[in-house]
Amino acid sequence: MENLKETTKTTESTKSTEITLKFIDMNLSDEVKRAVEAMGFESPSPIQAEAIPHLLEGKDVIGQAQTGTGKTAAFGIPLIERIIKANANSEFDRNSRLPKGIILCPTRELAVQVAGELEKLAKYRKDIFVTAIYGGESIEKQIRNLKRGVQIVVGTPGRTIDHIKRGTLKLEEITNIILDEADEMLNMGFKEDIELILEQITTEHQTVLFSATMPKPILQIARKYQNNPEIVKVISKELTSDNIEQSFLAINPNYKTDVLVRLLAYNGWESMLIFCNTKQRTDEVAETLIQKGYAAEALHGDLAQHQRNLVMNKFRHGRVQILVATDVAARGIDVDNVEAVINYDVPLDPEYYVHRIGRTGRAGNKGVSITFISGRREVYRLNDIERYSKSKITQGTIPTQQEVLAKKQLRFMENLKATINDEKKAEELEGYTALIEMLEIEGITPKQVAAAVLSLQLSNKPTDKLSEADIFDSGDRRRNGRGGRNDRGGRNDRGGRDRGGRNDRGSRNSSRRDDRGGSRDRNDRGDRGSRPSYKDRGNRADMVRLRIDLGATENVRKGDILGAIAGETGMRGDKIGAIRVNEKESFVEVPQSDVDNIIRVMNKSKIKGKKVEFEKA
Repeated sequence: MENLKETTKTTESTKSTEITLKFIDMNLSDEVKRAVEAMGFESPSPIQAEAIPHLLEGKDVIGQAQTGTGKTAAFGIPLIERIIKANANSEFDRNSRLPKGIILCPTRELAVQVAGELEKLAKYRKDIFVTAIYGGESIEKQIRNLKRGVQIVVGTPGRTIDHIKRGTLKLEEITNIILDEADEMLNMGFKEDIELILEQITTEHQTVLFSATMPKPILQIARKYQNNPEIVKVISKELTSDNIEQSFLAINPNYKTDVLVRLLAYNGWESMLIFCNTKQRTDEVAETLIQKGYAAEALHGDLAQHQRNLVMNKFRHGRVQILVATDVAARGIDVDNVEAVINYDVPLDPEYYVHRIGRTGRAGNKGVSITFISGRREVYRLNDIERYSKSKITQGTIPTQQEVLAKKQLRFMENLKATINDEKKAEELEGYTALIEMLEIEGITPKQVAAAVLSLQLSNKPTDKLSEADIFDSGDRRRNGRGGRNDRGGRNDRGGRDRGGRNDRGSRNSSRRDDRGGSRDRNDRGDRGSRPSYKDRGNRADMVRLRIDLGATENVRKGDILGAIAGETGMRGDKIGAIRVNEKESFVEVPQSDVDNIIRVMNKSKIKGKKVEFEKA
């Protein structure tokens, strides 16, 4: 396959494509049609309509589509159909317990989700069993499942290799290998693992690759392991749904949690996701919300698999109202009734934004996405997100204390009237009339009783003690509107404080801040429309330069380094200075006071799946 592009064709669809095809009209078995109907689907999505016919014919396929477009069914339905056909044609021993298909996923959450979807699709077939294999769960339990016999294995690359080496995952009858979210697996450093698995499959098989993006490493794998694949490419005019109302709030970073609590009190969401960039931040935010009386849980990579499963089950069944998650841990979350997504931290990569907010506004429901921003750099990142997602993110407003109290009262009154008018509640309400009659004997009128109950239920105490100045002075750089991308106003429009009035950021004095921008006057910034380079950020006296033994040849980007340091150490991203990526090494400037901790933590960590070594340059 020397010329991949010349030997394949591209099918492009847009979000407005009218799908007239019905599942019932497709060349599928009755059992699969029943399963699809039971799942509530009538017509295939664009990626399903384009990919399924090619896969049913046995062709290799590259599918390019975003998360939430129905990829799992696009490869899952043909996989099940091919196994059914093989069984009908007696291609294998009917008593064989060996798997026929393997699906590789980047994370255990996604593996569990995909396995669950395939089980639903195979619901009416008693001869097709699915199991998931992944790290963080007892390997002995997985071995028992494999020995009992399964037709489809869904696994993460590392655990799949473990089973192959142990001899507990047999490959002699594999007819299908599917790479789901292939680009993400490569970003996580699984390229060698994937190739090792592909090399082990020596039987004639169909190779399927699904990916949101098509970087060179993906095409290299396709050239090496696929046979004249059909490329099915579904392109949306926008990467985000029209069902999602997207907005941002410019906030003093010291009061983000207070603003979050105020938003929760005002909107009364019953199911929502909050995204943070670090594990530590998810724990802190979740703990604060729990203390405020909300049913919240944190979800991140430090949780054992059984803990993750427990948290997700609580969230799916409404026992947990708020899930506070990191980007990696959230992969695999598939819940249709999420009302809102709040980006507590601006995502480090624009693609993460699309993945985050794509978890609301599903199944025809309306959704809300709110992003907190603080400071000039996050303004630039928000601009990048808009350009990438081809969407408009408007400036929202933070409700006042009076508006919060009024909304809570209105919501309570609506619930009260609904309870009174609910015939099913009549008998229960009748039981409380005896209490009212007892109070009447003591001279208390029903009107007084109602007023007292309302007083107990509807406290006039504010949710926080913040003034409007607290919230906005430090972070709201564009409260009066954006005024175009390059029209952001001067420093003198921002409350008279350096750097947007961020309380001088602790020990950073004015002379230190002047060092960041050179000796020129702070009001003489020139054209601020273009994004400053990483070099513009530093060379301060309190910064130390570290060398990292990874570079551009490993596809490392500045954002990868920034995200890794922030994620592993819990350090705020804006404390990290200039980053430079060379061919085989990289350099980063960090505060003098944090050098030892960064070296200690990062030398035990990985960037894009590779072990790294940090040292003073």
